[in-house]
Amino acid sequence: MQDRIQFSATINRKQVGPVDVPKDLMMIEFLQEYAGMNGTRLSCGQGVCRACTIIVDDPEKGSITVPACVTGVTWLNGKTIRTVEGIASVDDKGVVHPSPVQKAFLEHYSFQCGYCTPGFVNSATVLVEKLQKHPVPADEVEKAIEEQLEPHICRCTGYVRYYNAVRDVILKTPGLTTGKRSKEVVNNG
Repeated sequence: MQDRIQFSATINRKQVGPVDVPKDLMMIEFLQEYAGMNGTRLSCGQGVCRACTIIVDDPEKGSITVPACVTGVTWLNGKTIRTVEGIASVDDKGVVHPSPVQKAFLEHYSFQCGYCTPGFVNSATVLVEKLQKHPVPADEVEKAIEEQLEPHICRCTGYVRYYNAVRDVILKTPGLTTGKRSKEVVNNG
């Protein structure tokens, strides 16, 4: 019985591997211990809080989020992955431009301790990308945000600011919504 694998993936637009790793290694451990990426946070270790959310890109099905603390490298072998470090535009010197989601989070002070922020950034990024392909009626923006971010736990209770930042990105980005928002939603949102 083989208890090790040769793991390879494209992580943040760079080919990684093959790396000899234990077959039962979780992706959070690979990112932090083998790839030197510490932006993905381990919190609950059970896939419940979603602080460790990463993005798996599939050219045919689109992007999905997965909790890195309970997703093994075996399942991710050969896949294309993004972490919070791969969301902004970067060059050799560092971040050139934060993504629209990251910028909105900063503008809205959408975090207190920031521990859960990488997971929220990645989930919001996937939502924006989904809406680029399948816009939502403007009156359903809040519902779309709630469905996408509901699994995330923020122990500092920063939900309102996260939601407001994501709503602003969606409403200010042309092509993500259809129609107009009702007066009631505009006044309450």
